[in-house]
Amino acid sequence: MPPTPPEPEPLYTLENYHPEDSLGRLIADVSGRLLAAFDDEMTGLGISGAQWVILMRIANGCASTAAELCRFSRYDTGSMTRMLDRLEEKGLIRRTRSSTDRRVIQLELTEAGQELYPLLPPVAIKVLNAHLKGFTRDELESLKGFLNRMRANSQQALACAPPSQP
Repeated sequence: MPPTPPEPEPLYTLENYHPEDSLGRLIADVSGRLLAAFDDEMTGLGISGAQWVILMRIANGCASTAAELCRFSRYDTGSMTRMLDRLEEKGLIRRTRSSTDRRVIQLELTEAGQELYPLLPPVAIKVLNAHLKGFTRDELESLKGFLNRMRANSQQALACAPPSQP
């Protein structure tokens, strides 16, 4: 059996960790700026950047219940209910009780939501291209690869973490 390779040195230490220049801060800043740009672009369509995300997840079949949206977005159930209420008031989504499990409320786009949907992807394209100005395709693929690796590491860390105490 080959020897186990040594654990790599940690990338962050007390000596080199600076909160305002940390990877977490940079990701949070970029994420916030992306959402703000989405908000700016969506004003003409009458929805927010956060609502854009919810509509896209429903339209693409990535989520069909409030619980699925909460797991993805990290919103609490109260915040998600209020967001869905606003989208329903705008006539963009409808809630229907599941025919197989009465406890489950399914979400779907209304006709107005389906008409709005084709206008949503171009917003992402415009916002992302503005934020990726000066990047090459190879740099974009590398960045996506790095972020996907971080996401996999975080999923692995969560799977190995002991259950939290009440």
